[in-house]
Amino acid sequence: MNQEITRRRTFAIISHPDAGKTTLTEKLLLFGGQIQVAGAVKSNKIKKTATSDWMEIEKQRGISVTTSVMEFDYNGYKINILDTPGHQDFAEDTFRTLTAVDSAIIVIDGAKGVETQTRRLMEVCRMRKTPVIVYINKMDREGKNPFDLLDELEQELQIKVRPLSWPINQGARFKGVYNIFEESLDLFTPNKQRVTDKISIDINSNQLEQHVGQADADQLREDLSLVEGVYPAFIHDDYLQAEVAPVFFGSALNNFGVKELLDCFVKIAPSPRPTLAEERVVNPDETNFTGFIFKITANIDPNHRSCIAFCRVCSGTFQRNTPYFHVRSGKSLRFSSPTQFMAQRKTTIDEAWAGDIVGLPDNHTFKIGDTLTQGESLHFRGLPSFSPELFKYIENDDPMKAKQLNKGIEQLMDEGVAQLFTNTFNGRKIIGTVGQLQFEVIQYRLEHEYNARCRWEPIQLYKACWIESDSPAELDNFKKRKYQYMAKDLHGRDVFLADSAYVLQMARQDFEHIRFHFTSEF
Repeated sequence: MNQEITRRRTFAIISHPDAGKTTLTEKLLLFGGQIQVAGAVKSNKIKKTATSDWMEIEKQRGISVTTSVMEFDYNGYKINILDTPGHQDFAEDTFRTLTAVDSAIIVIDGAKGVETQTRRLMEVCRMRKTPVIVYINKMDREGKNPFDLLDELEQELQIKVRPLSWPINQGARFKGVYNIFEESLDLFTPNKQRVTDKISIDINSNQLEQHVGQADADQLREDLSLVEGVYPAFIHDDYLQAEVAPVFFGSALNNFGVKELLDCFVKIAPSPRPTLAEERVVNPDETNFTGFIFKITANIDPNHRSCIAFCRVCSGTFQRNTPYFHVRSGKSLRFSSPTQFMAQRKTTIDEAWAGDIVGLPDNHTFKIGDTLTQGESLHFRGLPSFSPELFKYIENDDPMKAKQLNKGIEQLMDEGVAQLFTNTFNGRKIIGTVGQLQFEVIQYRLEHEYNARCRWEPIQLYKACWIESDSPAELDNFKKRKYQYMAKDLHGRDVFLADSAYVLQMARQDFEHIRFHFTSEF
């Protein structure tokens, strides 16, 4: 059992949009032997789209809108990758994914440096003490000086860095990477869809000049002595404690520096770590199975309208056809076809170990944050659902398709992409999201996956807040006074829809015994 757990590596790839997350994921799958030819996110020549962008809307827009789960074996290690959306409108999906991984790889665009979304994601990693590796991408384009980039990383992400590979020139003159971790030189020829071999030579021998020329050889030796002088030696424990981030340089599109990243990653990245539940700390090597649902995807297979709940195994072994205790409902559930994923392709499995991500067929049994155990009552926390910032009424655009629309809304809301509030005053449905793009995705998916058309109508709201009180009389009084602005969420909880900051401030002053919450976890 310990051997299985030790060889697991579960990590998320995170970054600002367009830094190259999905492209990097494709190349990792290529090295893992899962795909023979890498797809591209946006390309007119390469007709194959990226494996992890399997939704129709992702192929058209060239962006990721949902986290994809992929697993493969590499050099004796079992790797689980979660490719997350970079766009801030889908940040909630990414934040939740970070609760289900043991480490993260942050992708940075070499020309743009650290961007806003990267900062926000790094805050979540820092809060959870998740170890991170930084991959500086697009070195085959003109960009910032590598030393300037390292300084920017330390300032912006508030973490010490240590380069474990170094680029030889950049842009059109880019010759490859020197692998500091393994002390070898890797020269590459740009090739987007095939893996090229590396040449290993000693940095101090005159072979270096033959491969990269006199000027670049001198520059590389000078840079490396500077790196050794400025940055302390790499200490594995500092990385595991999330105090130091190793840095790699390369170009994911052209396969520069990806293999170095992967080879080093499997050696140094943490195997599954203990998970904090409300009741106690759960260790991965415990014999009893525990796990939590961190994501639900509707319509992985459009022919069957099936929902899949993604469960992160925290401890023990998950066995097929074994009854497990569903803590929230108190029922016992048995799964005849648990699956493991390669984005949309799935295969049925008989068992999974701590660190693995298992797909469970979901018939509206699960909600995000649910816990499965072998009888123990545990609650894993830290799966936030934020108060939405944008609101619209959702209306049926085709009276003949009311049933399909309701089913579509129900399944998409279970995914946690957006939140549904039903106004208790007029019964109208209001959708709240974190970003504008969500509305387009919901409308597109309703039409293409559920054959239902909806239209949006404007509504002026400032914030949705969940309310609770120890005084039933005051709660009742509040609901009567604000009856036009009261709604119920998907779980039947009371939500106050404030139409301005002033109204919310006055409500908090007038009703002292009512607590207002801005995340659904309280």
